[in-house]
Amino acid sequence: MDLEKPPAERPVAQAEGTPPAVPRAEGCLAVAIRIPVRIVVLVLVVPVRMAWDALVVGGRFLRDTVLRPVGRVLARVAWAVFVWPWVALWRYVLVPVGRALAWLGHVLVVVPAVWLYRTVLTPIGHAIARVARGVWAALAWAARGIGAALAWAARGIGAGIARVLGGIAVGLARVYTRVLTPVGHAIAWLFKGLGPALAAVGVAVYTVVAWLVRYLVVAPAMWLYEWVLAPVGRGIAWLTRGLVWLVRMIFTGIGAAIHWTLRILLVLPALAVWRWVLVPVGRVLAVIGREIGEALGHAWRVAGHMSLAVGRFLGRLFRWIFVEPVRWVYQAVLTPLGHVIRDAVLRPAAEAARSVRRATRQALAAARESTRQARADFRRMLFGAPREPERVPLSKPHREPQPGETRTLGSSTTALTKD
Repeated sequence: MDLEKPPAERPVAQAEGTPPAVPRAEGCLAVAIRIPVRIVVLVLVVPVRMAWDALVVGGRFLRDTVLRPVGRVLARVAWAVFVWPWVALWRYVLVPVGRALAWLGHVLVVVPAVWLYRTVLTPIGHAIARVARGVWAALAWAARGIGAALAWAARGIGAGIARVLGGIAVGLARVYTRVLTPVGHAIAWLFKGLGPALAAVGVAVYTVVAWLVRYLVVAPAMWLYEWVLAPVGRGIAWLTRGLVWLVRMIFTGIGAAIHWTLRILLVLPALAVWRWVLVPVGRVLAVIGREIGEALGHAWRVAGHMSLAVGRFLGRLFRWIFVEPVRWVYQAVLTPLGHVIRDAVLRPAAEAARSVRRATRQALAAARESTRQARADFRRMLFGAPREPERVPLSKPHREPQPGETRTLGSSTTALTKD
């Protein structure tokens, strides 16, 4: 049951240095609505709260007496049905089988593999390593011999090639000195005489071509740009700016008309409805809703107190009507009667049962002893008495032969091989 105050009514600790909270100002509408609303809400909430408390008590009783035991039983049954078989399978089947397979794998695979590695592969590997070292040494010796032979042959071939190349270089030097140098001097003298004439011809050709390009291409192009293309481009740009301004003014006028039409037909009426209708109605509804909420909280707490009082009254009534008479009957009637039954009936019966059990145990022990003795007599009658083992004296040594005995090939004096 909710007997505590709501957060709004609890005192709030003020921090040091902060001003005290100012109480909220309430209007006449809130004061006029509060009392009737609280009365109506209290009348409506009290049955609901009592029914709710009854359901809570019944639910707690049902949970503690029925649902929890049933849930525990179902949990144990589910454990026994769904979990324990898998645990038993893992613990008593899979783990032993896995250990057996691991042992078999160790015995059948690991041990033979280790034996094969130690006794077969390791000697073979050592032998192969020795053979490989010998082969490598032989190959290295052969490679050194072949390298020395190739080096000697290369030195001989290099000397011959050097001699041939030296002869070719001497011949080329003589051709350059005696043939190419005079021809080059002659060609240089020829170009030195023709150079000024060729330069004058080149300058004249360049001047003529530049004059033709200037007056046949550049001048007409400049005239066409200044007197045709530039005026046409300026006219097109002016027309484009005019069209853009006209379109902008048209859309600006249309937008202004739509704006004022929507403002007059929609915005101003909606603003008036919001300001003069919805805001006052919302404030009134807010006050009514707040008062109804506070009334519901107050009525719920009052109904809780009433339900608590009714529950305590019913509990005391149940105690006076049922619990106290039952306790009195138990203390005044059943307890003395139980003591009498315990002292007069149960204790003598228990003592007699213990005596019977003791006598039965002694009779069974005597019967077992008689049966054992009869079985031993029957075995002795059939097979005779058992032969007692010969006792060897501890003082007589047996490690060395006696002076009168002689050593033979079948006898021994050691402790490990002596009969």
